[in-house]
Amino acid sequence: MEKKTIVTGVIGADVHAVGNKILAYALTDAGFNVVNLGVMVSQEEFIAAAIETNAAAIVVSSLYGHGEIDCNGLREKCEEAGLKDIPLLAGGNLVVGKQDFAEVAKRFAAMGFTKAYPPGTTLETTIADLHKFTD
Repeated sequence: MEKKTIVTGVIGADVHAVGNKILAYALTDAGFNVVNLGVMVSQEEFIAAAIETNAAAIVVSSLYGHGEIDCNGLREKCEEAGLKDIPLLAGGNLVVGKQDFAEVAKRFAAMGFTKAYPPGTTLETTIADLHKFTD
């Protein structure tokens, strides 16, 4: 069975690397081929990597609280680049301050994200969802 490729990275001006490395390791361990773009990744870099590798999904991390701003418009850019149905997942500290995550998740869904995860989501949850979204 061919491994599904997942593009990961930390979007925007965020330099938090540890969680991204843990996620990449866990996804690799779960049988995915992981293309980890590292930190401070632009929307265009995620899209270019997804096209180049024929990725099955894009997983965006953000810890500095500006993920919602940094992710806005990513779905539209994916569609323009021919990645119409690619699953988009986002997790971490996606917004500044204490906000009801159900509302945050709704805003990410409205932006075209397949799934948004609150802080503290287990790796197993993300891995199970990726299997579901990419099969």
